[in-house]
Amino acid sequence: MDTPSRKPPEEWFLQSDYDMDTAGSMFRESRYFYAVFMCHLSIEKALKGLYLARMKKEPPRVHSLMYFVDELQLELPSELDAFLTRLNGLSIPTRYPDELRRMTKEYDRTRTDAVIEQSRKALEWLKSRSR
Repeated sequence: MDTPSRKPPEEWFLQSDYDMDTAGSMFRESRYFYAVFMCHLSIEKALKGLYLARMKKEPPRVHSLMYFVDELQLELPSELDAFLTRLNGLSIPTRYPDELRRMTKEYDRTRTDAVIEQSRKALEWLKSRSR
């Protein structure tokens, strides 16, 4: 039996917005791969909020974006699907970097700015599905 959620869907979305703002802060401080990590976390929380709103049960403690996309049977636009698949693959390297120097070179300003912009669009799309 599912236990009642410890937080409502609105709280998941509020935290998602906060994490997206944090991604912007990390970007401004040139902490680029942490900005990408915060983008992943923001989208993950939005998906968990949507999951709770639609499924009426506590979201599982998994970090896979595509798990929630599949569970929610979301019909993603192709560009959004490709982006979320890519962002999903960035979770482990940005969460647990093997080499700090390599990560700081790989996630430069331009690449990270694009991830943030696409994440903002994805977040808005997901939030629009919760209304």
